[in-house]
Amino acid sequence: MTQVSESPITLERFNTGKTFQQYLDSGIANRELFERNYNGLTISPEQAKRLKALSAKGVARIAVIGEDWCPDVYRGLGVAQRIAEAAGIELRFFERDQNKELIQPYRKNGEFESIPVYVFFDKDHHYLAHFIERPKVADSEMHLVRAAMGDTSPAGIAKKLGHEPSEEEVAAERAASRVRYMEWQQGDVWAGWRVAAVDEVIELLEAATK
Repeated sequence: MTQVSESPITLERFNTGKTFQQYLDSGIANRELFERNYNGLTISPEQAKRLKALSAKGVARIAVIGEDWCPDVYRGLGVAQRIAEAAGIELRFFERDQNKELIQPYRKNGEFESIPVYVFFDKDHHYLAHFIERPKVADSEMHLVRAAMGDTSPAGIAKKLGHEPSEEEVAAERAASRVRYMEWQQGDVWAGWRVAAVDEVIELLEAATK
């Protein structure tokens, strides 16, 4: 993980961000998906114990950067909110595309503006650590997403249909792919990614507060 010496998310800037509820109430298109992922995660007693211990060691705030159209964000913001609630810390959300300068120190591999980003601060608002996009197990299981969605390239659709597809057929196949993906998100693999993100964050913060 890239180290950040100074964060652009000052305490003053942090306080201008939206709470989880304020973001849900802000007119976002995918509110139902944010709520589903929040409601679908339960912090275990062991996770809660470790998160409370981190709060006692000074972890005090989490800033989340994202956009509502991104699956990793509508899964990940609910995870961040559950972490904040269990630890008893403050959370604020910032839209990436309206706050481009905030994500610059937290680009994935120093290049990509991947979202969500969680940025953690102590009680004096000193930067502690950050988490980008998704847990490692999700990266290793992305082939499951592709399998659920199917090949929606024109060539893939042509192979499935046995003929060169029309624009209408391409649109229909891609719409069906999205339905399959949304149904797949309600399964055990997706749920496991939420739990894995909590575990990775805990490990990240325990290392940062040694």
